[in-house]
Amino acid sequence: MSKSILIIGGGIIGLSIAYYATEKGHHVTVVERGGPTHDMASLGNAGMIVPSHITPLAAPGMVQTGLRMMWNSESPFYIKPRLDAGLIDWGLKFMRACTPEHVAKSSPVFRDLSLASRQCYENWADEFGNVFGLVRKGLLELSKTPESLHEAAHTAEQARQLGIPAEVLTAEQVAQIEPNVRWDVLGGIYYPRDCHLSPMMLMSALHRHLEARGAQFLWNTEVVGWEEGKRQEPRAKNQESRTKSQEYGDAKQAGLSTQDSVLIFPKTAAGEVLRADEVVIAGGAVSPHVARGLKLNLPMQGGKGYSLTLRQPKKLPVLCALFAEARVAMTPMQGTLRLGGTMEIAGLDPKINPARIRGILKSVPKYMPEFTLDDFKDVQPWAGFRPCSPDGLPYIGRSRNYANLSVATGHAMLGISLGPITGKLMAQILSEEQPEIDLTMLNPDRYL
Repeated sequence: MSKSILIIGGGIIGLSIAYYATEKGHHVTVVERGGPTHDMASLGNAGMIVPSHITPLAAPGMVQTGLRMMWNSESPFYIKPRLDAGLIDWGLKFMRACTPEHVAKSSPVFRDLSLASRQCYENWADEFGNVFGLVRKGLLELSKTPESLHEAAHTAEQARQLGIPAEVLTAEQVAQIEPNVRWDVLGGIYYPRDCHLSPMMLMSALHRHLEARGAQFLWNTEVVGWEEGKRQEPRAKNQESRTKSQEYGDAKQAGLSTQDSVLIFPKTAAGEVLRADEVVIAGGAVSPHVARGLKLNLPMQGGKGYSLTLRQPKKLPVLCALFAEARVAMTPMQGTLRLGGTMEIAGLDPKINPARIRGILKSVPKYMPEFTLDDFKDVQPWAGFRPCSPDGLPYIGRSRNYANLSVATGHAMLGISLGPITGKLMAQILSEEQPEIDLTMLNPDRYL
């Protein structure tokens, strides 16, 4: 049955949902607070599709690592100390999630999502003529110290146990796999299933496709409130008895009647109420602000990341890479070279922190000695906010308190990587179908 679907957020998650929902015959409207050229987090990132990333941000040792790094103004991690109840609550939840048990439960979920999303990208590359430059040649994680290489090798072994191919390389083997650049590294890990692309070209391709399929875009439209509609009739008896896996992977939703649920519709800053059969909050780091006033609890912090794009690099590698100690990502993008990094949790302040930029740039010659800081002197830095949940897992699924409301956000650094599969799963949910991946751990009501 065709539905009208309203998606709040025009980033990669929102457009992926729109793509798969239109494929199922639904009428889609995307509501975006910015304009058609709005510079969102989906555009300036490293453009990596990473099945190798099987560990959530909330992992053992992250608290200690964060505390150690945050006192260095140029380090890749920083939390701005401030008396903020939301930050304190998020921090406490984050600390509780940094356990081996949490990693063990989360890693298979990331594996399944990432591999399925990679397949979606391959399908899109075929459909769109690969206009977004998908490169399927793998990723290098490069280390300069024995300690870092040992830790990376341990993670690689965990990946192999989950069915993700990974090879430990010497410096000579790194040079053989990536001969276009001279490296100063001890060794690295090669993940052959990883890919990279141009985020801006990807978003443009999706926009064009959706407009051609009749999707509507409401630009410069900010959601500022909500209006409740009529209560929905109770579910039929056979629906009330469905198992938790049948209830869209939401354990709390199992067997829950919607008798006490209400329909909910967003109100815009212009005072208009937008009505639809289904509403999806996919607003990235601002999703908690969009959801204000609702019976939701989406703990989230905006993790600001920075990138710099060198338009005419003196050397251009073929593979994307991670500089392990510096926590910097390097991606060739259709003739340009992009470097990105840092996780700065300081609210939603868009201001560029020069110290963080210096930290990224200083790392480049240490790994790629053919480059100097002067190569980047005229490059304008970019910043965007990653939506970080406290347990490192995204929120994907229906809310139990509203009959027509779903959530798809909280992907942290994996928005591009997991965007397509998130869209596919949400389209299945909105179509009353069984999602192809168990979403129990991604329940958007898990903090209620």
